[in-house]
Amino acid sequence: MKRSGPLLTLLAGLLVGLFMLSLNATTGEKKSSAYVEDSPSPKASPPPTTQSPSPSPSPSKSPIPNADYAGRTDDDSSAVAVSLRDGRAIAYFCDGRDKESWLKGDVEDDGTMKLTGKAGAELNGTLKQGKRISGTVDIGGGHYSFTADKAIKPSGLYRATATVRSAKFDGGWIVLKDGTQVGILTKNGKPSPAPEIDPETGAVTVDGQQLTARPVTP
Repeated sequence: MKRSGPLLTLLAGLLVGLFMLSLNATTGEKKSSAYVEDSPSPKASPPPTTQSPSPSPSPSKSPIPNADYAGRTDDDSSAVAVSLRDGRAIAYFCDGRDKESWLKGDVEDDGTMKLTGKAGAELNGTLKQGKRISGTVDIGGGHYSFTADKAIKPSGLYRATATVRSAKFDGGWIVLKDGTQVGILTKNGKPSPAPEIDPETGAVTVDGQQLTARPVTP
């Protein structure tokens, strides 16, 4: 009976050692299973940038040319000439007998123009691609539509003013592309058909005096 004491003590020690080993193993597994390294969440890629379409360029406006235009009214009763310089315009309406008007004003960037003259005369026109002017003239209660094509010298607009033997003369001439001339010569305020000018030199004889009709510009 005395020998069995140490043996029991040794067995009890072995049992305690085995229990501690099994406890440590279980705790280590729980720790390793509990630790999970957080992997970085993938960054969301930015949405593809959609490039907004560039606005289509607005059509460039044609510059207002420095040029002259001459033509007839649609009813063929009168002639109209317009001279453009640096955005300004001067025009002459003439029926070749007793009805005439000088008109002036500005030309807008889009080629439109509203020219005014005495006694409420008005010309409304539009320059088309620099080649011609189309529009209307209101004068003396009449309404006239016209088209004036770009003039090539010597066609165009001419004017002469002078005093001859105490008489005041004011003449306006429109020379068309076919050489036809339409003009009025006013003597002391009284209009009458104008004598023809030499379109190359502008020379014209009035009451025995030679005058010079010169191209008109604003």
